[in-house]
Amino acid sequence: MQAQFTLPEDFDGARLDKTLADLLRRSRAFAQGMIEQGQVLLNGAPAKKSALLREGDALVCTFAELSSIEAKPENILLDVRYEDADLLVVNKPRGMVVHPAPGHAENTMVNALLHHCEGQLSGINGVLRPGIVHRIDKDTSGLLIVAKNDFAHAALAGQIAAHSFTREYRAIVHGTMKSPEGTVDAPIGRSERDRKKMAVTQRNSKPARTHYFLVRQYDKFADLRLRLETGRTHQIRVHMAHIGHPVAGDPVYGPQPPAKRLNGQCLHARLIGFVHPRTGEYVEIEAELPDYYTEFLVYAL
Repeated sequence: MQAQFTLPEDFDGARLDKTLADLLRRSRAFAQGMIEQGQVLLNGAPAKKSALLREGDALVCTFAELSSIEAKPENILLDVRYEDADLLVVNKPRGMVVHPAPGHAENTMVNALLHHCEGQLSGINGVLRPGIVHRIDKDTSGLLIVAKNDFAHAALAGQIAAHSFTREYRAIVHGTMKSPEGTVDAPIGRSERDRKKMAVTQRNSKPARTHYFLVRQYDKFADLRLRLETGRTHQIRVHMAHIGHPVAGDPVYGPQPPAKRLNGQCLHARLIGFVHPRTGEYVEIEAELPDYYTEFLVYAL
């Protein structure tokens, strides 16, 4: 299976290994392994991992076939909002882990997808994350796009890397917003104080930008619509805490103890939009606000 990328301006002057890792949303070590094994061609020829790229360069990646799936299929009901031969969009409930990890080997989105798709999922992200193009936190609800083959996966990952993939969220945050809309433009990296957390930092970080729009201001909380320009780990949660408006119920970045009546952060991935890898048509999917969200809005009044 092969995937092709034509590099946008964002990657001009970047190293091949770092760019490939960003495009595939994998580690740089994984990308370097592909390059060293001759699975990556730059403008039709093998290249070193340190090669510097230019806008318009063509990358061709050849992926090994996924020989086996280590996660086990489980017959778990999925709320599928869109599906065809290449991909599907699922509305994930809050509390569900996306892929198996230590302590969460079962009852994950991947377990459910393996049963629903009968194992027909892309292999780019390995045997424990088949089909997963991007992820959302366990306690975040909402839309998640899943690739059934490497062709679709690579194309969708390329859109995310080029910032052409639309992701809109709703969140209830603490406090009174000073402006009805704004942009948080602050790099995110691993926290130096707590390695389990992310933070706004200038060291070993990546650019991150979040746009927010006030839907309604309440007494102690605000209901926001947010659009991601980048997709860093915990981006909305970190950015909102950084400007003094942490997400309600966030047990990591919010005030302690978290807001009452919530069992996890009040954050919902309500809309995604993308160019279909096969047809070239723009597709946009929306998911209504879940009950926990609307019930907390009543409480916030």
